[in-house]
Amino acid sequence: MREIDWAAVPQGGDLFGELQYTQAAAGPGDAIKPSPFPGLAMCLVGSAAAAWLSEHYGFPIILLGLLVGLSLNFIGRDPRTHWGLDFASRFCLRIGIVLLGLQVTAMQIGRLGPVPFAGLLAVMGLTFLGGMVGARLGGQSRYAGILAGGATAICGASAALALYGIIGKDRLGQAQFALTLVGVSLASAMAMSIYPVLAGELALSNRQAGFLIGASIHDVAQAIGGGYAFSDAAGSYATIVKLSRVALLAPVVAITSLIIGPSQDAKGQSVWRRLALPWFIVAFLAAVALNSIVAIPVAIGTMALTGSKALLLLAVTATAMRSRMDLLLQIGWKSTIPVVVATLVSFVTSLTVALALLAR
Repeated sequence: MREIDWAAVPQGGDLFGELQYTQAAAGPGDAIKPSPFPGLAMCLVGSAAAAWLSEHYGFPIILLGLLVGLSLNFIGRDPRTHWGLDFASRFCLRIGIVLLGLQVTAMQIGRLGPVPFAGLLAVMGLTFLGGMVGARLGGQSRYAGILAGGATAICGASAALALYGIIGKDRLGQAQFALTLVGVSLASAMAMSIYPVLAGELALSNRQAGFLIGASIHDVAQAIGGGYAFSDAAGSYATIVKLSRVALLAPVVAITSLIIGPSQDAKGQSVWRRLALPWFIVAFLAAVALNSIVAIPVAIGTMALTGSKALLLLAVTATAMRSRMDLLLQIGWKSTIPVVVATLVSFVTSLTVALALLAR
């Protein structure tokens, strides 16, 4: 079958023909100037669709943002959208993480107590290691293990986005990153439904159940929701445990950056520049310190939380739009092993600590 030469028939009446006609008629001086608007507009539409679906069907909003973004990934092939999508995936992410710091105080971490806090550190360390072991079992790079282990150990998608910022695209492809986000979000959504039931079947106390749920569920909203699904007392304790994990985002990112070294883009920088924390991590710590010293009004804290969720949703949607589905198919099911192993390790170690260290 002979292919149609669309350049020879610019008068085609369909949409594709109209686009071809417009491009053929444009002169050298009519080139479209780079603008962030097309990419940002598409990202906003996709995020709004995810928010609507989440509100009406009760599905995790971050996971829906990923799925909607992946379904619209053809948009990322157009160079005109690159500026806006890159802006959303980087800048919106960083501001969202900074705002997340307004949800944590030093007093909350102090209320956890030294023994549970030490147990929480053990859970996070073993979970991080589980991601590394899972990457080796699945034939993935150590950077895939760092991403999966860190996201599972700290706070899900937010931690994955922060860690991917220091790993860099040159060391871990966006397809693997997107698949890790999907795996972490799915695991978190399933855990929110399953873990409270398991805690009840195991006859755990409110404190034990709160620790198990807060220490092992990845996403903040799912961890808190799962805790309150068990009981109000367990929900309150799960919130403290989960926010303590969030507070450790900055040191984990800093230590990881020192261990893995600079990405390709940062190799020309001086040593002190490479050792310096990313500005958004410093701002996150400043937000935690401010929230610990000054009593932030509840209304402002609620607005900050809503803004953080919205910005992180935009970042996740934009990242998914820039991911190539063909590469997702190429990397195969083995790329999900790091997330699966890290999730299992997180649950087992959290349950062990809850049973061994927390009195009824």
